[in-house]
Amino acid sequence: MGTDQRLDERAGSVRSFNRFYTRQIGVLHEHLLESQFSLTEVRILHELAYKPLLTSSDICRELGLNAGYVSRVLTGFERKGLIAKTPSPSDRRAAQLELTDRGRATFMPLDEASQKETIAVLKRLSEPEQHQLVEAMSQIKSLLSEVDSSYLLRDPQPGDMGWIVHRQAVLYAQEYGWNTEYEALIAEIVAKYLRDFDPRWERCWIAEKHGRIVGSVFVVREDDVTAKLRLLYVDPCARGLGIGGRLVDECLRFARQIGYEKMVLWTNSVLTGARRIYERAGFELVEEAPHHSFGKDLIGQVWSREL
Repeated sequence: MGTDQRLDERAGSVRSFNRFYTRQIGVLHEHLLESQFSLTEVRILHELAYKPLLTSSDICRELGLNAGYVSRVLTGFERKGLIAKTPSPSDRRAAQLELTDRGRATFMPLDEASQKETIAVLKRLSEPEQHQLVEAMSQIKSLLSEVDSSYLLRDPQPGDMGWIVHRQAVLYAQEYGWNTEYEALIAEIVAKYLRDFDPRWERCWIAEKHGRIVGSVFVVREDDVTAKLRLLYVDPCARGLGIGGRLVDECLRFARQIGYEKMVLWTNSVLTGARRIYERAGFELVEEAPHHSFGKDLIGQVWSREL
């Protein structure tokens, strides 16, 4: 199958999802929530409700709309007494827009109705499925938005370790159905790191994006010549930014600097994304064996590389 044909098939899959999703959220109705307003008009009201003092240019840029269309909509809103205009202090040629009391009284019931409809959709799913849906939507948004690849790596701070245990337990339960045995294992690894931490031989890195922890990794001492990489994690909202590879690279750099000769790690075959990172970093699979852990039949793997 050629590249063009595969791309055509993927495009068909995206279009199929679009048709499915528009049916789910009801945007094919001429007017939203049985109101007098179209979906786009309600989006403009939403922007004005939650981001006051926007200009028409701000709205065009935020929603990707034609300036002429936005101007006509705003003229209609002004005629109905839904918005008020004031001169912009930074540009007298532009006007700042805000909802009037009538505009807020018109918009808020629509916002509340939309919230209730969305909650009704979510209630059809279990709580883990709700989390899975939100994470999937976050990934779609991240992939299709202009990518903000900025993040920082830092040392752990008080409270970070509890967050790592919580987030990894939630993530692996959602993505792989692992039970609380895995949470217990993470808690034990983190507790041992905190109790026995030796800065000469061990290190933890936290990846942070916009003030939120989105990844982490540990290097611990296996023996005098062997370092062990543990608990590599990248949050779904930050995947695709190269954070996982950067964390592994930092582990390797640190291990070389302090004189380790080898680095090893243990993982499971189902964690395909992590395995790809290890392979790219030069690790090789040296051992694997089936086991039943975390409520699942798994294949454990030991990976290793010389430093």
